[in-house]
Amino acid sequence: MADRPRFGPAGVPPLFRFISADLSDVPKLLRQEGLDALEYEAVRWGKKPQIKREAAENLGVEAERNDVWLSMHGSYFINLCGNKEIVEASKLRLVACAVAAQWMKAHVVAFHMGFYGGKPKQDVFRDSAKVLDEAVQMMQDSGVKNVNLGLETSGKPTQFGTLGEVLDLCERIEQTQPVLDWAHLYAMSKGRIRSAQDFRKIIDEVEKRLGRESAENLHCHFSKIEFSSKGERRHHILDEEGYGPEFSSFADMIIHSQLKPVIICETALLDIDALTMRKIFLKKLEEQKSLA
Repeated sequence: MADRPRFGPAGVPPLFRFISADLSDVPKLLRQEGLDALEYEAVRWGKKPQIKREAAENLGVEAERNDVWLSMHGSYFINLCGNKEIVEASKLRLVACAVAAQWMKAHVVAFHMGFYGGKPKQDVFRDSAKVLDEAVQMMQDSGVKNVNLGLETSGKPTQFGTLGEVLDLCERIEQTQPVLDWAHLYAMSKGRIRSAQDFRKIIDEVEKRLGRESAENLHCHFSKIEFSSKGERRHHILDEEGYGPEFSSFADMIIHSQLKPVIICETALLDIDALTMRKIFLKKLEEQKSLA
């Protein structure tokens, strides 16, 4: 569990690559900026870990030394809802990510669960729950016991992973947790998540289903987003007008509800917008303290 709200980028900020080619230097560079979380991107991985164990362990050591909370985004080539061949390959990719996540002491592997593919939703849920159970068993057989699978909320009606489906799975399957992508939730709500109270309604549902600890320590993705009737279209940076959700409303809810989420920035301005979110949060926190 995080000890405070934490902020960081989804991947290594581009400028860092000009400063150092060594992955293990990233946590120190983040802390120098004022950030304290990092989601390592394993989005192109296949059926085996595509990072050397030594490099993963070195990243974990430096993250711990610099107090940077590590997570991972799993492979995009995962689909729990496909045919048998696709599902079997997806399980191997998921377990490969979890193994490497444990090497680096990352806390959670966030991933997209797949598409309905025209199947009845209840069949997709049943089959996906079975696949997740099997993946967790494979993880445990491989010695992975300190990493959760993070079931990410979907951004399109054709994708499996509504908030309700994610919470249903997390209730049933051990070693899983929700990953709330607020841009996806905003797109799926057709822009109805606006006020702190709107954010709170979703947190209340998480707390009702999974308990206070899960609600208090959420792993989140945040950006602004453009959407259509078909769901998400593209992510936008925080300064762009005309898109939502608004981070300031989310920050109000975090403070009033006394939460400690890990907030991963998924805009194109990875560390810059992560710092903007942190500054908004800290400013609002100081305003609240001055009113107390």
